[in-house]
Amino acid sequence: MAQKMTDIPTKQNHNIVTRLFLSPDEPRLRAGWRLLLHTLLLGLATSLFLLISLFFSGISGGGTLDISLLALVVELASILLATWFARRFIDRRSFRSLGFNVTRQSWADMFVGFLIPGLLMALIFISELILGWTRFEGWAWQHESISTITLGLVSGFIAFTLVGFSEEILSRGYHLQNLEDGLNLGWALFISSAFFAILHAANPSSSWTSTLGIFLAGLFLAYGWVRTRQLWLSIGLHIGWNFFEGTIFGFPVSGLPTFRLIEHSPNGPPLITGGAFGPEAGLIILPAMALGLYLIYRYTQGRQPQKHSAVTSDPAIQHSP
Repeated sequence: MAQKMTDIPTKQNHNIVTRLFLSPDEPRLRAGWRLLLHTLLLGLATSLFLLISLFFSGISGGGTLDISLLALVVELASILLATWFARRFIDRRSFRSLGFNVTRQSWADMFVGFLIPGLLMALIFISELILGWTRFEGWAWQHESISTITLGLVSGFIAFTLVGFSEEILSRGYHLQNLEDGLNLGWALFISSAFFAILHAANPSSSWTSTLGIFLAGLFLAYGWVRTRQLWLSIGLHIGWNFFEGTIFGFPVSGLPTFRLIEHSPNGPPLITGGAFGPEAGLIILPAMALGLYLIYRYTQGRQPQKHSAVTSDPAIQHSP
């Protein structure tokens, strides 16, 4: 009897530790611990790829790669490696289950997602011109060569494609979906979008209005995943948003300058236009987002969200619910 009595505290302590670290319905870590470990892995992966890039940059003597483009490649490689590793060995899920089923619909989702922000940015630009909130200055071809313009368009598209994949895998992929596992969809949307906004808070010309605007943009991008349970539509929306906003219509992209096909200077009230940060920091983005949400809804109307099997196909790490 004495032996059994001494066993009780040990069992209770074991149960407390189990509840603290492990999911109640399957043998894997709770969502909070998974997110923490993924963040640590991301830091390690970023350091690794930075060292590799610096090594090869030193060998080549520098100057062979655009520094900003190299940084975006390092960012995407780091997020891919950290997320793949965390997904497989910590989440006990396949990387594809984040929303990477590849079908004909995937390409259509990316293409439509890319076009929707093009319409929204065109409407914002035209509205600001009509209302006198921006001053048209000309076109890039009036003082740039065809080769410079082509390079600007291509490099802008490549850069924003890298950004679109990186930030969607991280924010609408790993963060949002693990938070939904641990909490619920509502809280997952709120927290992941808030963290997405915080990641942009150090950008040039940022303010409380820009942080709020990026938070709403996070919800807007997440709606593509909510409607399809795949990341392709959200990725297309993200790429199109940045590309049309900056490269085509000449707005700052979250405070950052880019090559501009259309050159103009906003001179309207910053609270409405977003000023030097871009439309995300202004009230003008709200009706544009509302229209975008409606277009996403109509495009996905009647579709059954695709879901890949959550559990990895590796029998060594499969589990029972």
